[in-house]
Amino acid sequence: MKTRAVRLYGEMDLRLEEFDLPEMKEDEILAKVISDSLCASTYKAAKQGSAHKRVPADVAENPVMVGHEFCGEIVKVGSKWADEFKTGDRFIIQPALNYKGSLDAPGYSYRYIGGDATYIVIPNEVMEMNCLIPYDGDSFFAGSMTEPYSCVIGTFHAMYHTKYGSYVHHMGIREGGKMIMLAGNGPMGQAAIDYILHCDRRPSMLVVTGRRQEQLDRLAQLLTVEDAAANGISLHYFNTVACEDAKAELLALTGGTGYDDVLVFTPVASMVELGDELLANDGCLNFFSGPSDKNFKAQFNFYNVHYAATHIVGTSGGNTEDMKEAVAMMNEGKINPSILVSHIGGLDAVPEATKHLPEIPGSKKLIYTGIRLPLTAIADFEKLGKDDPFFAKLDELCKANHGLWSAEAEKYLLETKAQN
Repeated sequence: MKTRAVRLYGEMDLRLEEFDLPEMKEDEILAKVISDSLCASTYKAAKQGSAHKRVPADVAENPVMVGHEFCGEIVKVGSKWADEFKTGDRFIIQPALNYKGSLDAPGYSYRYIGGDATYIVIPNEVMEMNCLIPYDGDSFFAGSMTEPYSCVIGTFHAMYHTKYGSYVHHMGIREGGKMIMLAGNGPMGQAAIDYILHCDRRPSMLVVTGRRQEQLDRLAQLLTVEDAAANGISLHYFNTVACEDAKAELLALTGGTGYDDVLVFTPVASMVELGDELLANDGCLNFFSGPSDKNFKAQFNFYNVHYAATHIVGTSGGNTEDMKEAVAMMNEGKINPSILVSHIGGLDAVPEATKHLPEIPGSKKLIYTGIRLPLTAIADFEKLGKDDPFFAKLDELCKANHGLWSAEAEKYLLETKAQN
């Protein structure tokens, strides 16, 4: 079977190509990808090429499919898995396989499986590790959003606290404590806010910082102070540029005691160091944003590590249980994947969008692999709709959902533009 896919050949060498997939083996599954969300981690893989931990050294000779936030339908099932999966089932994938201790992952390491493709062959190890997850949501894009949500869910589960005189680590954030998300105004920070406001273990205070007021204002419209208050959380959006002494003002919000849980969403040394300075006794700093620089370093106050029990954790992605939690919360209406999507596009938009991802404003860039469409901001639908009835209809459907992408908009898009 032929597929169209974006493959990585080396540093910033992404190519959209059509080629034949190998014959599916009896321990494999053939699948059709419908949607994939572009991730900053894919940009990092493209930037580093074979120097990336998950990208093979021989990628120039054996290119890999990119994309790991994808959702699709099963086309054919090998005999080994015929009792567990069937043709037509919708699925999502947890890319962090951890198969036999390897870092290999779909979207980084494999020739025939990745999210930016029309058809893929899912290898045996994905099923062996229970990373092929049945999905019964009403939209494919929500399935694509489960992976980014799983990353923030995992990071909250990885945080921990202790008690004096005990060596037991109590996993999770400090319930009823004070939390801050530094540089939390990007797509992953947005998912983290949505999750922590609506999960079953919440802080009493949440402060979200950023440097762009328009982004903070948009967040405040999507994830409101009023909604947070209804869930027992005092929510503050804080522009660090618009103040003389960010550290003093952020500490003042806590009454000077500091924050129990600090999350850093940017690989900037000064931001990590600010997070350290904001920690309360037994405070946990979570370095969420993975750097591209293998020598990235920041200073940390080890006097406080010794005497104030401050500590640091970091996670890279979530796990299968985190994805299942995300799906359950979506199905229960507790988190809203629509708020994450700012752009849509077709498979042809992937190479350039990925290479320039840090420069493109907005949140998640959602790709529908079976269509041809330039990457387009939802905010531009109204203007484009003046000359194009297709965008006029999309604008109408999004406005019916508070200006957000929706299952109805997706259905119309796929019915109108699908190529395969």
